[in-house]
Amino acid sequence: GPGDPTFRAVPDGSVWRTALTPAGPGTLRVLARGAEVRGEAWGPGAEWLLERLPQLLGADDDPSVFVPRHRVVAMARHRRPGLRLTRTGLVLESLIPSVLEQKVTTDEAYRAWRSLVRAYGEPAPGPAPERMHVMPDPRTWALIPSWEWHRAGVDDKRASTILRAVRVAARMEEAVRMPPAEARARLELVPGIGPWTSAEVVQRSHGAADAVTVGDLHLPGIVGWALAGDRDADDAAMLELLEPYAGQRHRAARLILLSGHTPKRRVPKMPRVDIARW
Repeated sequence: GPGDPTFRAVPDGSVWRTALTPAGPGTLRVLARGAEVRGEAWGPGAEWLLERLPQLLGADDDPSVFVPRHRVVAMARHRRPGLRLTRTGLVLESLIPSVLEQKVTTDEAYRAWRSLVRAYGEPAPGPAPERMHVMPDPRTWALIPSWEWHRAGVDDKRASTILRAVRVAARMEEAVRMPPAEARARLELVPGIGPWTSAEVVQRSHGAADAVTVGDLHLPGIVGWALAGDRDADDAAMLELLEPYAGQRHRAARLILLSGHTPKRRVPKMPRVDIARW
């Protein structure tokens, strides 16, 4: 989200990203010029980041296997011919923000992530833009005091889920070497991590083309509206509509979201509850 300390797009067209790699913290700068993409990296994790840059850019993805079955999907793909699903090869960096986003507004989750990473992460290696940080390592997450979670607006349930995950961080990161379905099963062994969270993670860590998100507040209605004019679709109806895209359901949902074909809001936004003020 806005102000993410681990990600920055700057006016010269380059994208900066920090990551806590198996080799240590690193900063990556990526710049595209025509058909050429150049990457530079700094810190102990620099070599790891550069070796996996093609995967991060979607080199392992094969969008040619996708066959649109609906006009709105076909138009979205036509407008974004270069769209690829990327693979980060890292689990915790997607898992922790996904847990922070459970049952709250995205603004609340963004604020919690910014606050915790800036307070407990380390400054980005290299000549990174100002105020960029690398997310904390598992031990540091585990040592964050309870009142600091509260001050960041994170309730005990979400904080406890993150603490359980970082205590088995090595097992969580092992999931990148598993097929997406097995990886999701591994993640869901941790209490507090369910199908919504595991799907959000493997979409990024694995570039999983079929990991459709269920349990989302908005996605079923968006997919239902785009494909069948049904803004009241539930998860079951969404999965039925996406069945023609079996094996590529996440890609189809991604294209639908990018199409802009969404129903108008009928109710006020989910109220923001700032538990830090309690």
